[in-house]
Amino acid sequence: MIFKHAMRNALIPVVTLLGLYLPFLVGGAVLIETIFAWPGMGRLMVQAIFQRDYPIVLAAAFVIAIMVILGNLLADIMYSVVDPRVRVEEGET
Repeated sequence: MIFKHAMRNALIPVVTLLGLYLPFLVGGAVLIETIFAWPGMGRLMVQAIFQRDYPIVLAAAFVIAIMVILGNLLADIMYSVVDPRVRVEEGET
């Protein structure tokens, strides 16, 4: 009874937050890798910004944008799995 009714309603905010936390992983990588001088994508982004290496900055921004889009897509797909009232409709015009 709990899993069928209560769990489905309780998972809706969790799905929303999980979809939004995916892009924040890169922000955490930037902070941790810069503080501890670990090699990685976050430190590369900071060094590229300071050296004005525009292709690397644009590539990093593109990767972050893709992660935002994938996080939102994943959250939308998970909504339809968690809550059967939410349906994915084809091409509304």
